[in-house]
Amino acid sequence: MIQAPEPNPPPVDARLDLVPTNPGVYLMKDASGSIIYVGKAVNLRNRLRSYFTANPQGNAKVLAMISHIADFSFIVTSSELEALLLEATLIKQHQPHYNILLRDDKGYPYIRITMNELYPRIVKAFRVGDDKNEGARYYGPYLSGDLYRALSVLRTLFPTKTCKRVFPRDIGKERPCLNYHIGRCIGPCRGDVPAESYRAVMESICQFLEGKYSPILFDMRQKMEAAADNLKFEEASLWRDRLAALERLMENQLAVSSQDSDRDVIGIARNGTETCIQKLEIRDGRMVSSAAFFFPEEQDDDPELLAAFLLQYYPNAARIPGEILLAAEPAGCDGLEDYLKTLRKGRCQLHVPKRGDAHKLILLANENAAQSLRRHTMLGGHGQTALQEAIRELAQVTGAAQGIHRIEAIDISHTGGQDMAASLVVFMDGKPANQQYRQFKIKTLEAPDDYAAMREVLRRRLARLPDEPFGSRPDLILVDGGIGQVHAAQTVLSEFDLEIPVAGMVKDDRHRTRGLALPSGAVLELRQRLEEQGAENLGLLRLLTAIQDEAHRFARKLNQSMAKKRTIRMSLENIPGVGPAKRRLLLKEFLTIKAVSEATLDELNTVKGLGSAVADAVYRHFHGEVS
Repeated sequence: MIQAPEPNPPPVDARLDLVPTNPGVYLMKDASGSIIYVGKAVNLRNRLRSYFTANPQGNAKVLAMISHIADFSFIVTSSELEALLLEATLIKQHQPHYNILLRDDKGYPYIRITMNELYPRIVKAFRVGDDKNEGARYYGPYLSGDLYRALSVLRTLFPTKTCKRVFPRDIGKERPCLNYHIGRCIGPCRGDVPAESYRAVMESICQFLEGKYSPILFDMRQKMEAAADNLKFEEASLWRDRLAALERLMENQLAVSSQDSDRDVIGIARNGTETCIQKLEIRDGRMVSSAAFFFPEEQDDDPELLAAFLLQYYPNAARIPGEILLAAEPAGCDGLEDYLKTLRKGRCQLHVPKRGDAHKLILLANENAAQSLRRHTMLGGHGQTALQEAIRELAQVTGAAQGIHRIEAIDISHTGGQDMAASLVVFMDGKPANQQYRQFKIKTLEAPDDYAAMREVLRRRLARLPDEPFGSRPDLILVDGGIGQVHAAQTVLSEFDLEIPVAGMVKDDRHRTRGLALPSGAVLELRQRLEEQGAENLGLLRLLTAIQDEAHRFARKLNQSMAKKRTIRMSLENIPGVGPAKRRLLLKEFLTIKAVSEATLDELNTVKGLGSAVADAVYRHFHGEVS
């Protein structure tokens, strides 16, 4: 039973003595009485005491939550499993500020098949509804484009109704439409199609959406052969085309497992500003669906985040498979497993694979999460309005009086002082303009000097301002680094007599985008503002994170390419008699160092211009002797 707050509650220590040691759920409240956090515990008293010690432990979010607690209440349950079920219900009901919340589900539609009706319909839905308990089936969630493609494929493979007639109300009222005459609908509107026949088509569609292709292939092949045997060649050709379309689809789908098993794979990626959880659906060994969910970076570790995701996502999931692969073990794994078994009404195993094919699936999910997060961040999240507001704020804090349309960002990358490279990335109206990116090899330096490298790159860029293919004049220049890099950029702008706002993107000690260094020497502490004021202040930090990460990625790409070429050059030029010209001859002939190392002496002697002495030296270098 929830205990109502008392008008003048006694000291916390005295109240904690009255809390039982049973499992249960506790609710933290602020001074207004609003619920700000819901949690579960195996031992309520011990858990609550951990919040009210002289030196409570936890990350910044937990400590911030503790500082806002004015009261608490609790509900005793009979088991940890019951506490899990109740926690999920209360989080959904109250949406507490300090719980990890799955907010993005509205963006991912489902396919809903109303198998609870005599004549099922295929419709789009944004929620798994209560009719699931009555027999309706839900598939997804899908990205909008994926859902459109899935529906298109369904209409190609199966004779489905696409008109707005309602059955059985409209049976026999109108003549069949064109889809019936071209074989794309079995025509239940005629009145001579039993409901069982129509439902059989819908069952096949459900099998298809569940990735169970083998029985569909078998059924299509049988119908094609039966039609051919009965000399119904037009009908046979129709089934042949559907069979071929399904086989092409199967070829294009990624086969990710040698086992014909059903499992979900959950990966995770972070960029210091936001976190992405990616769910891959594997059905009969093939990936049939994927969805990404985004959370503000709130310093919750992976086990807590994954536990919150499982707790909030699967109660409303279209299907729960018998196995869920995870990138890390979620907090309270055993209790969560029991919870999912209860939801599924059957076996459900949580597994963190460390090797083999299952581990490769986790790596695939993590890579998809990283790519989804990169796209999400660079496109400014889901809201165009939030992106525009971030650009307006950026213009205000950097003094861009005319507003910001084009942002150019510069990053310097090198490996131990060698292979110095730089990138210039361009964002137009807050979104990346990839075709206008540029890379620079640093030409004037022999020793590492980030300030000098920054000046060189900016001089080379500004010298091309009149060059239209290189891009128009930027409204803002961002440099990777602090006030030193900002002053280096200002020096070059003065040389060109240009007044373009400039600022530096600074990182914290965890290599996350932290804020903006301004020419005045002040630093706009965006990450601190986010931690203190919440996710509603994410816009500008998200934009800067996207720009800084993209500039670093693009500079690193050239740096790695230069390092690879230098390694190849040094590897071959260490062989007596091989200089740049001979190296080029060898790589032109064999393409890779590995191929050179595997070449026979006769093959090396056939390289025109190499010479037998150098051929012998190359062979000895890799083989130790001349045969």
